[in-house]
Amino acid sequence: MDFLFANSELTDIKAKVEAGERLSREDGLRLYQSTDLLAVGYLADMVRKRKNGDKTYFNVNRHINHTNVCENLCKLCAFGRKAEDAGAYTLSLDELEAKAKECHGLKVSEIHIVGGLNPALKIDYYVEMLRRVRYAAPGAIIKAFTAVEIDYLAKIHNMSLDEVFKVLRDAGLDSLPGGGAEIFARRVRDIICNKKISGQRWLEVHQAAHGLGMKTNATMLYGHVESLAERVDHLIQLRVLQDKTGGFLAFIPLAFHPKNTALESQSLSLATGYDDLKTLAIARLMLDNFDHIKAYWVMLGPKIAQVALSFGADDLDGTVMEEKIAHDAGAATAQIMAKNKLIHLIKAAGRQPVERDTLYNVIGEGF
Repeated sequence: MDFLFANSELTDIKAKVEAGERLSREDGLRLYQSTDLLAVGYLADMVRKRKNGDKTYFNVNRHINHTNVCENLCKLCAFGRKAEDAGAYTLSLDELEAKAKECHGLKVSEIHIVGGLNPALKIDYYVEMLRRVRYAAPGAIIKAFTAVEIDYLAKIHNMSLDEVFKVLRDAGLDSLPGGGAEIFARRVRDIICNKKISGQRWLEVHQAAHGLGMKTNATMLYGHVESLAERVDHLIQLRVLQDKTGGFLAFIPLAFHPKNTALESQSLSLATGYDDLKTLAIARLMLDNFDHIKAYWVMLGPKIAQVALSFGADDLDGTVMEEKIAHDAGAATAQIMAKNKLIHLIKAAGRQPVERDTLYNVIGEGF
């Protein structure tokens, strides 16, 4: 594949990648500014193969969004409601337990729970929720509550982050998802989510989780008002924290969906398939201390997610089951993908499917 770089402005970056050297902020910007998508993808695929061979991971997971009532009502979000709005809901503890019980017989290894900042819900609700989900699905790992939700519980109860985590962990919390990161830059957050915690606070929450031995994920929401430099800076801040803690499991770039949000009417340069693949590839190249990059099929669509397996991604997430947040914002994908279809997508791309749990323990392979 050296012909890709015969007259390329990325030759020096290729030499760094081949030598396993860390890429700089300037390198990240140059990769974004390059129009040579195949060269960028080739480099990312080199790193993917070095880290994971031809293995592509997935899990059997179930999403539960316990409430869409939220104090923040961010412009980027189509999910949140005021308590009095039509369509506002909060699941009872019995309803939550029933949803967890639906996992019986499906061999679900992860239950993913996130929701809005509902002032009517105190920490006792979350504790009982976790206990009931743990009882109803004893074999599943509970990955729940964004850094935004954790910060909110700490604030309303005047507790430290460590205190909140210890209470929730004792009730059954195993891991944190990566939501709420958006773009760390203050300029961007002032436009799209001005009431949300700062990027620095998001990092502090995850650092606290890592300090207690909890593994978490990281995300970046792209394709709205952010600059390419702000994307690169976001990746570097994640890389810096990972150097300190080693607590991140995977990075998931999330393409912004504007439908039904307060940003829908604005003239935004929304992400294209080209941008999706380049962003995944650059993440793989910049985040040299992350083991896994996810192509989240719910937001990318199954076909782009499948192609992403040649652009640095080594994980397609999972079966998902009942995802609401992206779909409220116009995601046109299904709300569930059967395990056998995920396996087919992976094998058709020439990769080896590996079923995992949240922590990347192998559940099954050789499909």
